[in-house]
Amino acid sequence: MSVINSEIKPFKALAFQQGEFIEVTDQSLKGKWSVLFFYPADFTFVCPTELEDLADNYAEFKKLGVEVYSVSTDTHFSHKAWHDTSPAIGKIEYPMIADPTHALSRNFDVLIEDAGIADRGTFVIDPQGRIQIVEITAGGVGRDAKELLRKIRAAQYVAAHPGEVCPAKWQEGQKTLAPSLDLVGKI
Repeated sequence: MSVINSEIKPFKALAFQQGEFIEVTDQSLKGKWSVLFFYPADFTFVCPTELEDLADNYAEFKKLGVEVYSVSTDTHFSHKAWHDTSPAIGKIEYPMIADPTHALSRNFDVLIEDAGIADRGTFVIDPQGRIQIVEITAGGVGRDAKELLRKIRAAQYVAAHPGEVCPAKWQEGQKTLAPSLDLVGKI
């Protein structure tokens, strides 16, 4: 069953953000575009490179009205300790959600049950709380924030322009397509 266009399930979790512990819920995500960025674990190897890439591009996400939330099965205390000790993670301004009960990882079907950690899963959620983009990669494959930004721009464009779609490699300002019988076989 596809999760695209499905509504996110209710959740409540603690997060670390800019020196404070905060509560994040499914309602926190509604009303704006959001990214849930699941990763396996704090104090690892590929994870800090991905989270630093998000931190380096966070201003671009904010310009698009997008809030980023990183999520792992670590505790909020672990997130704080990692933030306080790693130069890469110290750059993060977005909320780092703790999922030690694995409830959120199970809700998004990214929990590796026998390891107790999450897959590398990216979920872009629209302001209505519906999933618009899903990407899940193998543990050794890092993701790219700039490509995620491109996909979000496309999703936002399509949401704002019913009847138009964005072709492969579409960049903001480029031509879109209006699916019709006239286009069949001509692309």
